[in-house]
Amino acid sequence: MIRRAVVLGTGSALPARAVSNDELAGQVDTSDEWIRERTGIRTRYIAGEGETTSTLATGAARQALDAAGLEASDIDLIILATATPDQTFPATATKVQADLGIADCVAFDVAAVCSGFLYAVTVADSMIRSGAANRALVIGSETFSRILDWEDRGTCVLFGDGAGAMVLAAEESENGERGILAAKLHADGRHNQLLYVDGGPSTTGTVGKLRMKGQEVFRHAVVNLASVLQEVLALADMTAADIDWVVPHQANARILEGTARKLGLAREKVVMTVDQHANTSAASVPLAFDLAVRDGRIKRGDVVVMEAMGGGFTWGACLLRY
Repeated sequence: MIRRAVVLGTGSALPARAVSNDELAGQVDTSDEWIRERTGIRTRYIAGEGETTSTLATGAARQALDAAGLEASDIDLIILATATPDQTFPATATKVQADLGIADCVAFDVAAVCSGFLYAVTVADSMIRSGAANRALVIGSETFSRILDWEDRGTCVLFGDGAGAMVLAAEESENGERGILAAKLHADGRHNQLLYVDGGPSTTGTVGKLRMKGQEVFRHAVVNLASVLQEVLALADMTAADIDWVVPHQANARILEGTARKLGLAREKVVMTVDQHANTSAASVPLAFDLAVRDGRIKRGDVVVMEAMGGGFTWGACLLRY
């Protein structure tokens, strides 16, 4: 028998306030046309008073549990991917655990920025395969609006807030066709200064603001994402022709289109939500996955590949049969 982590349910949560490009243009030197042409973004959601990384994560988690037909008490592992935790410590995952009313389970955060959800899914998959966990709640949640420099039009227009969640559970079968089939992660810390936050508890004692060299990040992203997608396909003994859907990190419409071209994939197979949510960092992949499940695009039995690249640099891909 083969033991795999299968996706039982997905969920998502967004702040109440949607902010259009035109609204941003009234605050910084930009325009709707400038943003759309360069990024594909039309709107994003910004967290307000009382909305935090943990409240958004809990909302997404509740939706995922409902979709999976499980109670919170059924969960024995929570992994939360975030670069914007509620506090330096404890882990925001433990706040979600408490909010869900779970008395005891393994709960911790993963910090890999935009690749965080892929890192979290891969860790959860490993723990489920090994028997260390049976039912996992994997969440990506961010309030990036709180680390943006709102005077820097090159970055503040790109990001938004939100959360996405996925319930993974152990399933044993003879062929092991359903569930997570393969995953591959990478990191290269030599590129720290291309995408980073200029603060931290151990350095400045402040939260800091996001800084990015966009053109160089774009160049690395297209190459790295196409490469890791090929790697994960090879691990599963599949080709691009076997893919039903690509659910990528929603950083920039041009990066998504460039990656699809390198793989020879039709644009129609790429789930794109960057126009609605902007870049929500670790939340972007699970947000997009949940949207495509709920609107009927991703169906049971479909082969889906998720991929992302973020600050660090970190990048990775995960292939699953939904």
